Amino acid sequence: MSGKCGTLAVGQKFMANESSQTSNIIGAAEAGTLPGLFLERIRRTPQSIAYRDYDRAQEIWRDHTWQAMGARAACFQAALRPLDLAPGERVAILSPNGINWVACDMAAQGLGLVVVPLYAHDSAANSAYILGHTGAKLALIDTAERWQELSAHASQFPALQDVWLGEGAVPPSGSTAHPRIGMMDAVVPRQGGAFDVAAAEPKAAATIIYTSGTTGRPKGVVLSHFALLWNAEAVTRLVPPRENDLFLSVLPLAHAFERTIGYYLPIMGGSMVVYARSVQELRADLLSVRPTALLAVPRLFERIHATVLSRAEKSRLRNRLLDLTVSLGWRRFKFRQGRGPALGMMEAIAWRVLDRLVAAQVRAAFGGRLRVAVSGGATLPQNVARFLIGLGIPVVEGYGLSEAAPVVSTNSVEDNLPGSVGRALPGVDVKLAANGELLVRSPAVMSGYWKDELATVNTFDKDGWLKTGDVAEFKDGRVFIRGRLKEIIVLSTGENVNPVMLETGLEKDTLIRQAMVVGDDRPFVAAVLVLDEENWKALAAANGMDPSLPNAEPARAMIEARVNQRLSDMPRYAQVRAVHATLDPWTVDRGHLTPTLKIKRRVVQGEFAAAIEALYARRTPHL
Repeated sequence: MSGKCGTLAVGQKFMANESSQTSNIIGAAEAGTLPGLFLERIRRTPQSIAYRDYDRAQEIWRDHTWQAMGARAACFQAALRPLDLAPGERVAILSPNGINWVACDMAAQGLGLVVVPLYAHDSAANSAYILGHTGAKLALIDTAERWQELSAHASQFPALQDVWLGEGAVPPSGSTAHPRIGMMDAVVPRQGGAFDVAAAEPKAAATIIYTSGTTGRPKGVVLSHFALLWNAEAVTRLVPPRENDLFLSVLPLAHAFERTIGYYLPIMGGSMVVYARSVQELRADLLSVRPTALLAVPRLFERIHATVLSRAEKSRLRNRLLDLTVSLGWRRFKFRQGRGPALGMMEAIAWRVLDRLVAAQVRAAFGGRLRVAVSGGATLPQNVARFLIGLGIPVVEGYGLSEAAPVVSTNSVEDNLPGSVGRALPGVDVKLAANGELLVRSPAVMSGYWKDELATVNTFDKDGWLKTGDVAEFKDGRVFIRGRLKEIIVLSTGENVNPVMLETGLEKDTLIRQAMVVGDDRPFVAAVLVLDEENWKALAAANGMDPSLPNAEPARAMIEARVNQRLSDMPRYAQVRAVHATLDPWTVDRGHLTPTLKIKRRVVQGEFAAAIEALYARRTPHL
């Protein structure tokens, strides 16, 4: 396959054939390797639209055919060959999602190189560690500013020989000869010849994906072409992609969930992927792109849930209509799942009216034609899932981890039980250890951790089962995740408390934006809360309080009473007895969260150490 680099079909219409289903899925065996999958997709549907992205300079969306993408990947290979990198050497990509990410990934893997994805919003120090740990020889970086931040840590990655800066980037001033700095516009030629996949081997490493590192340095998960292809194909049996699907890509491609399910799986099915412009513009992108498939972390669904509730609360009638719509919609969903009776005649008439007046407006905010929205990366609160499903938004939840490439289990639209993470994928075995830890055995399990033999050995039990670190429960063939084994809080009274359950419960409250509970070796559970600034200001004003002083009395007492009400169903020993509130959100940039938005407990506890100590000094409740 050959052609000019970057040939585009600007504004080409996406033709949706409603009768097209899943007959054109490319299996793992036929693909052989990830670039083999890409090449086979080009062969089958060369003129179909593969990707759409936004050109900010021209302020238009651009469509790219599979054939054009193959030509672009071939041009990247032409730029890679003179570097004389041996198969197995590492190439890093530090860039937002887009067609250059895809082209570089496929080009490098086709030449037998291993791709190391880096989070565009991660800290420079963390990215520098990964570059050094993998010994990456080349890094594709989107901007000169990002490279300048990284270059301050250059002593940590001495193996890096070349840096390619993204299209339109301004060359940095004062560049040194090592590493060599090249502008992608100049380095990547316009003619690339044939796209080559000969050097790729199915069982060879395709990528090293670094885990979040909530308790220490991130570990590099080594995944083969076979593992990623096997996992993607197994998912197609429960959540099959269609040729007329349009995926909106929101999560970073450095995330294993997006990499397998939002990138490789659409290639298997011949689906189109649209790259969202930014998180800030996501609402507008949903309206203009109108996706049929969406992958997201729970936080996105939680924010939409909170927004809808907040708007409804301004009117008693609107709030009542929303509640009734969700209730009828949920019962209708249960009937369709075979778990409840059908709506009565009057209820069915009421649903048709409320669906048009209420539910359709919420669905329209997602573009109005979603056939599946997959939540992954963390636990989706049941009340959020029930709310959205009741309004006709087909949300399903799955479970996985990078070490399993990543999907272990998932619900499907036809077999969906919110609160569970579905059934294990076909070919994946799961069981529980004596301590309740979920163990996994799958053809897609990682080869090991990069340069960390001890951690690799410790992650598998003596029979070769992958230890997930998650506590789970099985019911009727479904998997339910109950928390992290290492995050269990042991009170000084000897009681065990699952912090994730408490934090999830607290974050259901529209007043609470983020929550972290503490209590290890303490007599009771306390919490640090990030309040939603807008809602807190309104509540404080309504009660005659200074909104800048959420920890002053009686503001603290009011917040604690609200917390107690929210967690009233929890056992007494698991109740939160003291609270410290802040209006300053925890972010990735400031080191509070991992790139996958998990709380770095040690960091947050360290920052609020004095406040936490004060909580325990202030009161020792009667337990």
